[in-house]
Amino acid sequence: MAGRVLGKALATVSLSVALASVTLKSLGCCSITTYRNSFLSCGFHLSSNMMPGSNGTKENSHNKARTSPYPGSEVQRSQVPNEKVDWFVEWQDYNPVEYTAVSVLAGPRWADPQISESNFSPKFNEKDGHIERKSQNGLYEIENGRPRNPAGRTGLVGRGLLGRWGPNHAADPIITRWKRDRSGNKITHPISGKNILQFVAIKRKDCGEWAIPGGMVDPGEKISATLKREFGEEALNSLQKSSAEKRKLEEQLHKLFSQEHLVIYKGYVDDPRNTDNAWMETEVVNYHDETGEIMDNLTLEAGDDAGKVKWMDISDKLKLYASHSRFIKLVAEKRDAHWSEDTEAHCRGL
Repeated sequence: MAGRVLGKALATVSLSVALASVTLKSLGCCSITTYRNSFLSCGFHLSSNMMPGSNGTKENSHNKARTSPYPGSEVQRSQVPNEKVDWFVEWQDYNPVEYTAVSVLAGPRWADPQISESNFSPKFNEKDGHIERKSQNGLYEIENGRPRNPAGRTGLVGRGLLGRWGPNHAADPIITRWKRDRSGNKITHPISGKNILQFVAIKRKDCGEWAIPGGMVDPGEKISATLKREFGEEALNSLQKSSAEKRKLEEQLHKLFSQEHLVIYKGYVDDPRNTDNAWMETEVVNYHDETGEIMDNLTLEAGDDAGKVKWMDISDKLKLYASHSRFIKLVAEKRDAHWSEDTEAHCRGL
């Protein structure tokens, strides 16, 4: 019992430190307090699932991870009310649905075996061979041999569509450029007066939603390699190129990913695939092509998991997959680009 209490304390401290660090790095035109509230309203604070929104009201940070039916199935999650998402709230009658997709149970190389298999002894909260089982948000608890989602209850146990027990690490590159007119001048928004930023968006084949390119980090792979590989596969269709085309493409990608970049976010993602025992975490990095010359030499072409790809103007009107709109908002803030026509609301949300 003492060990479990200590685990909770360590997890809470780790999360608080991680969030404080990201908050301080996000400073801009408004005060530290205002920026802290902006970060909380984005839904990344994990020590409490109910938090103040930008208008002072309470909003829940764990919505998409409780939606039904579960992606790619007809499975309905057990309903979890807002006030019972947090594990610290006692709920003796909690009875989540068990579900792991057949594609995961088939044992592909990217998936773990079932916890019950005798030859499977995962090392949670640490590097397990080439597999990273540490969370970017600190320690997570293990209950009955299974890792427990640090953001709270989801109404479903097992792994769903996710391969790993515990954190499933992804990397998402946000490639940006300034929107320009035919003369090459930056275009400013007529109301906010800020320059308009564009990013490369893909339309996912699995759900039809627009999203940031990205994907899972392979065992032993560096994040930087994942970011470049996934952008090439989904936004440039690199998998279908000839050897000569791939060499030329690699040269351009090397230039792009050698540009100055910003780490936008590291940690837990409110994703519809999450369960009580498996969840998505990501590192989101913005690579900015200031002049646009690099991307002018690259032709966007959807490939792999992407059905379509295009440049998309950044604004608060975006409707994107999972938490991607929030990541895009952070890019706009850090680049001092246009986000909202309501300039007062924009500053309150910083």
